[in-house]
Amino acid sequence: MPDKNKLPAGRSSRSEVDAFLQKVAATPVRKASGERGRLIFAMDATASRQATWDRACHIQSEMFMETASLGGLDVQLTYYRGFGEFEATTWTSDSSVLLKEMTSVYCLAGESQLSKVLSHAITETKKTRVDALVFVGDCLEEDVDRLGRQAGELGLLGVPAFMFHEGDDPVAAYGFQQIAKLTNGACCSFDAHSAQALKELLKAVAVYAAGGRKALESYASKRGGVIKRISNQMRR
Repeated sequence: MPDKNKLPAGRSSRSEVDAFLQKVAATPVRKASGERGRLIFAMDATASRQATWDRACHIQSEMFMETASLGGLDVQLTYYRGFGEFEATTWTSDSSVLLKEMTSVYCLAGESQLSKVLSHAITETKKTRVDALVFVGDCLEEDVDRLGRQAGELGLLGVPAFMFHEGDDPVAAYGFQQIAKLTNGACCSFDAHSAQALKELLKAVAVYAAGGRKALESYASKRGGVIKRISNQMRR
């Protein structure tokens, strides 16, 4: 268990959002020209997550739209819920297919199973390259050291994990930040009042996965807002 005196506290500040975007832009992409980006979109589907799950259903379609001109994005949805249930859909480039999958899922009470998410990402990457893992969750009830070992392996495979932490659970915040660090990814927190920021951040990761740093910089110049700041940071 991590020392609570060292745990991060509080919601995301604007500087944390900027730092997250800067980290996304600095992360290398292992994608040859003309290849589609591949993104694992993992979510905690335990009972406390229903509201965010509903928001994510709308956000994911916009992820596809933003990456269409970059050659497209293949996404695989994974989630856990209830008593040991873990599911992974087939890879798809069709937002309507993914939306149908997501809207058919209802959240069930249960403990976190982030270890299964990391294990699955490792297995998938060993079969075919994966450009990024996105995870959205609010709690962590597993051994952080074990998760760290898995995150380290995923990092060696070159797959950054972008961890989105809903709420203010300090143990989850600590664990998610460790996973992000070990995979050369990034971590950012949000709450019910920052849905727009979550949308922009998720789309930024999708653009990165599909087209790399140059695509993200171009996206920033067009969209502005929280994304625009990263463009100036990259120029410096």
